[in-house]
Amino acid sequence: MKKVLLTIATSFALSGSVYASELATGEQISSAISGNTVQGGMADTGAYTEYYAADGVVHGSDYTAKWSIEDDKMCWVYEGSEKDCWNASINGDQVSWIKEGKTLGTGTVFPGNPNNF
Repeated sequence: MKKVLLTIATSFALSGSVYASELATGEQISSAISGNTVQGGMADTGAYTEYYAADGVVHGSDYTAKWSIEDDKMCWVYEGSEKDCWNASINGDQVSWIKEGKTLGTGTVFPGNPNNF
């Protein structure tokens, strides 16, 4: 029985599914992200480090973009791309980026702009 439960738990963890009750509100996302840096990785694009200025500008190592909160989602507009909005789950300094119910990215929130972007 323990093996079956472990298999079920492992399968759930690997699926990356998140229940709606675990999703952060727009206010929670803004409070955690605004004025801080997030460093992590995305399934499709790999590693990232970005500073989210309070004025809505994203600063990366060699680019800028725009960020906003809309309908309890974090939205980004990178040069040459359309707006892309994601749900988030926040636990302390850890953030998970969620699209269509699946966790497709994670990151750690660091205070301020330690990379001087």
